[in-house]
Amino acid sequence: MVKLWRIWAKALGDKSGANDREADYIAIVRSVIVGLNFITCLFIIAGVIHNW
Repeated sequence: MVKLWRIWAKALGDKSGANDREADYIAIVRSVIVGLNFITCLFIIAGVIHNW
């Protein structure tokens, strides 16, 4: 699980923060932003399909 988290955090961008704990918090915030973007895209696609 740790390896998967490290890969996900690296995929989000460069490691930021003064230490590992801070870098993990930054990766969590970036994950939330990516998740919200993904959900928004799904709603847009659903609206287009619904009004097709």
